[in-house]
Amino acid sequence: MDSSAFFILLLSSLVLSITEAFDANYPPLKCGHGALDISFPFRLKTHQPQHFDLFCRDNSTMIHFPAYGDLVVKSISYDTRKLNLLDPKNCVHEVFLNLNLSLTPFHYYYVVKKYTYLNCSASLGPSVREIPCLSGSQHHVYTVESPASVPDYCRAIKTVAIPFAYSSYLSDNSFGLGLTWEELPERDHSGFRSKTVLIIVGMVLIAAAMLISMKILYSKRLDSQGDKESQFSEDLLPQHQGC
Repeated sequence: MDSSAFFILLLSSLVLSITEAFDANYPPLKCGHGALDISFPFRLKTHQPQHFDLFCRDNSTMIHFPAYGDLVVKSISYDTRKLNLLDPKNCVHEVFLNLNLSLTPFHYYYVVKKYTYLNCSASLGPSVREIPCLSGSQHHVYTVESPASVPDYCRAIKTVAIPFAYSSYLSDNSFGLGLTWEELPERDHSGFRSKTVLIIVGMVLIAAAMLISMKILYSKRLDSQGDKESQFSEDLLPQHQGC
């Protein structure tokens, strides 16, 4: 094998080995067999917590929100930047009522509208659906569009911007718990940026090696051509002397 070709092959193998070692240090993680892959920008929780920390519980992938608690991560779409969540308590409207996204990089994936939560000592009647997981025998909780007036036996708990009001037809406790995230701070791109730089440096080294090899090959051809011309001149010289 030509020495220049061997040099290029050796350099390519070295760059590939370094890249594979980098990938081995930053593999997609998961909380168990069949669980979703955890990759950038999310990570498993460390001693330096950040908003994109996830953790495992009973082979489920979880995320913690200080204003509410723990939610199950149902799926992550990295292309559309969508985080689908489930409430372990099966009470989506308790999440809507208490979840504060203002101090996080997340916001609701769907269009939101302002609704007021009412806590009433008596029923508002069949025309308005109460929220079963927030209501009890002595109180009834509803979500209504911000009312002009509140009945005397009701008090407004909070007005929040949420994807939808309560409906008995929406039995899936994940409906509406779709979040998306904003652009990340520069420091969170360090691992991705390091790998990109590594690949670019490797490509530059391979290109440089190819150019050097081409130059060496071209020089060898010139030397070979020069040797042939010298030999040709030496072969002609005796003939001229004989004349």
